[in-house]
Amino acid sequence: MPTNLAIDDRLIAEAQKLGRHRTKKDAVNAALDEYVRRRKQQEIISLFGTIDYDKDYDYKRARRMKRS
Repeated sequence: MPTNLAIDDRLIAEAQKLGRHRTKKDAVNAALDEYVRRRKQQEIISLFGTIDYDKDYDYKRARRMKRS
């Protein structure tokens, strides 16, 4: 699906150089992919400290039980 965007040529050139992308399309796709991944990571970070855990859980014992 062709899309026309007014993107700063200087930023595209810098992104291509930094990411070693051959085309503008490659640079934009890489940037969008990174943007989406970072946003998803931020959602996960907000969960830190909100999940309860069992202080008595012995993860080493649980690993040994899986091997048997």
